[in-house]
Amino acid sequence: DLDIAIAGSLWATFLHSGQICHSGTRLFVPASIHDEVIARLVETAEGLKIGSAMDFETDMGPLVHRSQYETVERYVQSGIEEGAKLVTGGERALVPGCDGGYFYKPTIFTDVRNDMKIAQEEIFGPVLSVIKYDTVEDAIAMANDSIYGLGGGVWSRDIPRALNVAKRIRTGTVWINDYHLLNAYAPFGGYKQSGVGRELGTWGLREYQQTKYIHVDQVPTKDQKFWLQILGL
Repeated sequence: DLDIAIAGSLWATFLHSGQICHSGTRLFVPASIHDEVIARLVETAEGLKIGSAMDFETDMGPLVHRSQYETVERYVQSGIEEGAKLVTGGERALVPGCDGGYFYKPTIFTDVRNDMKIAQEEIFGPVLSVIKYDTVEDAIAMANDSIYGLGGGVWSRDIPRALNVAKRIRTGTVWINDYHLLNAYAPFGGYKQSGVGRELGTWGLREYQQTKYIHVDQVPTKDQKFWLQILGL
């Protein structure tokens, strides 16, 4: 369902203005539907209401402070300088009554190469890089071409195929037809430079435990102890 995939991709990127460790900042799109997806992403993103986080009508709030706002601006500028095409956003959002807030418009780039800074580094802001692919193998290779591996997502009606792709993506969590939702019974953590260890579930409890091995020979005999022969006893 392309409607859900479009909305879900924006949810993955723009929740909390992209200030989530597992935000979906890269979107790999089949070349055959690339232009349609871009048009619908832009239309939906431009319809999001930006405002105070205390307003229940708000879809996207501000960045946390000035330094993060400036960081996002630098990444957007780097995307432009490296040749990506800015199709929406890329500037401060003016919110009535919140003149001092660090609001930033939902930002979408196309013509992104996977080696660009905006595709390879963690921006922690509302910036989505759309990358075109020809085959699923290409998409998997580009998805895994990152020093990070915390979270990712797959959108497909073909669940067996989506599961096959999910198993090959090198991230600690992969959502299929959803994003951001966590389960208290399931492990959460990353691969590569996205950390070690796990939270949640029994795996998370083990992080707070110390493991001990106790070896007991309940019926010791001289014949069993090969090391007695080594010692010549």
